[in-house]
Amino acid sequence: MSSVLVVGYDPQAIPGVDGEALRASLDAELARFGEHGIDAAMTLVMLDESAESALVASLTKHPWDVVVVGGGIRKTEPLLPLFELVVNLIRRHAPQAAIAFNTSGGDSVEAAQRWL
Repeated sequence: MSSVLVVGYDPQAIPGVDGEALRASLDAELARFGEHGIDAAMTLVMLDESAESALVASLTKHPWDVVVVGGGIRKTEPLLPLFELVVNLIRRHAPQAAIAFNTSGGDSVEAAQRWL
């Protein structure tokens, strides 16, 4: 079975966003991986000192086939340092994994499938 790790920005840390509703949609997307026969997990991080250790723990937990980096991390200019950290940690701790990018929380499956 193929394996995918989705890395996203924690919706609870986004000002003015209904974090619970966004988290529910992310969980629904994660369930969609199972419908496609793909083993998937999600790690949500914030731009703080906990990000690196959380990412390393997730990246080394399993030999991932693909790591999908969410648009919330990539598209928000103030999060550029976090995006750089994510990409470099993937390269260092999951070098076997392809790196994919979604356009929203609702197309992570399709992003991963491009590389499976």
